[in-house]
Amino acid sequence: MTTRLGVVGHDGYDGLPEVLALLQREAPAHGYALRFEEPLIPGLRESERLSRPDQVDALITLGGDGTLLRAARFLAGRNVPILGVNLGKLGFLTACGQEEFPASFAAFARGDFRVEPRMVLEATTMGEGGAVGVKLRALNDVVVHKGGFARVLRMRVFANDELVSAFAADGIVVSTPTGSTAYSLSAAGPIVVPTFDAIIVTPVAPHTLALRPTILPPDVVLRIEADDLPEEVLVTADGQVGTSLAPTQRLDVRRAAGPVQLVRFDGTSFFTRLRRKLHWGGLDERDW
Repeated sequence: MTTRLGVVGHDGYDGLPEVLALLQREAPAHGYALRFEEPLIPGLRESERLSRPDQVDALITLGGDGTLLRAARFLAGRNVPILGVNLGKLGFLTACGQEEFPASFAAFARGDFRVEPRMVLEATTMGEGGAVGVKLRALNDVVVHKGGFARVLRMRVFANDELVSAFAADGIVVSTPTGSTAYSLSAAGPIVVPTFDAIIVTPVAPHTLALRPTILPPDVVLRIEADDLPEEVLVTADGQVGTSLAPTQRLDVRRAAGPVQLVRFDGTSFFTRLRRKLHWGGLDERDW
């Protein structure tokens, strides 16, 4: 039985041609039919184009965390495992680097891996009378922030219609546990094990000491309202796509249907990645 394997990549990495050549050479022997996203096709032989999420049974991303986040949104909630290959520096969300890829791909083809479901957020701009505006999906986070102006934002945050807090800040980060090590962490948010389902609310530079990041249950529906909006308030998903928030609109954030399925191999635990990639704890293991 042939397995449809999609390939999403970033053409700015030096190691990309070698990995693509290996895939085209090895994939057919493992029963894979390859489909490549449009920017990867020039220069490839006998390439099928990947344009819809229903064209794949599994997905490989070639690049960094940004490439994997983009691929996760492309799948739009479909139950498809993603094997992330890091061709850059950090690659916190990926499963292997370029050097490990030949062995990792062989293990993937044998089914010698596990899948970690990761919670996803859905953010919707809502107008007067409950009019639905733009919908965004995010594996990491949804951020409400000011544009290029110096004023702070005055916001109210509700959880299931109950007021949580009203405050002034530069913005607010609503993240998944997967995104707890991204922008939320930079804004002094907590680290949450990514397989734990929760919604993390982290204010960005709040103008009060009486406000801290909050961890909420995954079934909460958040409502974010902003008062006295300046000309440009932005809503971004995973720092890659977004929309603006008009003065008459609010933002609703909830758990999205269809978690992202990340491929993991033995020896690549979350805490191992924390220590090795983020240098968590401050001391090298060799210092003990």
